Amino acid sequence: MKVIGIIPAYNEGEKALATAKACLEYVDYIILVDDGSNKDIAQEESQNITYLRHSINRGQGAALRTGTTAALNMGADIIVHLDADGQHDPAQIPELLKPLVDNEIDVVFGSRFMGIEPQGMPKSRRILLWCGRWFNTFAQGIPRTVTDPQSGFRAIRATIADQINFKQDRMAHASEILRLVTRSNLKWQEVPVRVFYTEESLKKGQKNLDALKIAWQLFIGAFTR
Repeated sequence: MKVIGIIPAYNEGEKALATAKACLEYVDYIILVDDGSNKDIAQEESQNITYLRHSINRGQGAALRTGTTAALNMGADIIVHLDADGQHDPAQIPELLKPLVDNEIDVVFGSRFMGIEPQGMPKSRRILLWCGRWFNTFAQGIPRTVTDPQSGFRAIRATIADQINFKQDRMAHASEILRLVTRSNLKWQEVPVRVFYTEESLKKGQKNLDALKIAWQLFIGAFTR
């Protein structure tokens, strides 16, 4: 079974490569997508890491689409999405894979709110995500049972990956994927994951204005899908 990880990266420097190398203990290949960084991300020759680059910054969602298409062309059986900045713990990849390997589930989402305390998450971020959860429920019809409204750590069975036709190029892709999966006949579940917030990752993370942008993108997307 071929497992390929997709890591979108923007201005991550050495961090993206370090994350990719850490993942190789748990996946067969990594596709590292440089989303038009101002300075090229670090690279290291490896038979197990493929480097792709957007000539301009198109957004995390667009980078994930580019990587997912490449993974399907490489014959992936399972595709894993995770962030480049080290927030997601590669050691938990097997926990996302198990329901897929056991042929029980089509998509597994990592959740920050299922009993494992997020390390370093500020209170303002918790409130923002709580609001996002309610927005997803009432504006998008995503089940209230979904505990993490913006999960970027997920594993997808390759045979259904091309059915998840998400179009959002930027951060709204996470909620769009949740909507497409949870409102379909696909089998899905959440599993608890650890997330590590650092001062650097918080500076680059979502702000209150970003949450409004996501809501607007999803609102506009509802009339164009």
